[in-house]
Amino acid sequence: MNVLPSQPVVASFFEKPTLVLARSLLGMLIVKETEAGVASGWIVETEAYIGPGDRAAHSFGNRRTPRTEVMFGAPGYVYTYVMHTHCLVNIVSGEPGHPEAVLIRAVEPCTGIDLMYDRRGSDKKLKELTNGPGKLTKALGIVKEDYGRPIFERPLYVAEGRAVESVASGPRIGIDNTGEAREYPWRFWVEGNPFVSK
Repeated sequence: MNVLPSQPVVASFFEKPTLVLARSLLGMLIVKETEAGVASGWIVETEAYIGPGDRAAHSFGNRRTPRTEVMFGAPGYVYTYVMHTHCLVNIVSGEPGHPEAVLIRAVEPCTGIDLMYDRRGSDKKLKELTNGPGKLTKALGIVKEDYGRPIFERPLYVAEGRAVESVASGPRIGIDNTGEAREYPWRFWVEGNPFVSK
């Protein structure tokens, strides 16, 4: 399962409309380099959050707080936050001043699988290591302190991955109290991939 050393994509990769970026990230490799080693996974599930008009987005109504500040900047930067003790990782998207982001919901392990077991527990099945947004950050070693990093530079970056044959879309998960926004089909996943979260 090892792959050749990967290079970060260029910053302009992230300069796409948010829904396009959410699909484009499928199959790409997300890599985190730490002192303990390097771990990576192919992105197999994402969710788009489209800012001011999206009740499910942290930036709904242009809400600007220290937490959401990075979303108001250029695309291609890391937006991390903690929910119920789990760190979640998003990539800022959209034009500067339009606070949008793509949540990475699930990845398929690529390299550093022993490291993932160390972080997640040796009793886990391979499928359970990274099949959810809080699981994948723990497995890869992504932490809240990665907030604001460019995701096109080491140590946390997106690299070229592999082709994706079939993409499915549907409503996002875990946003029940967001009115009509919970129905938007803004979750994208690699059809048939066993590492998709639901």
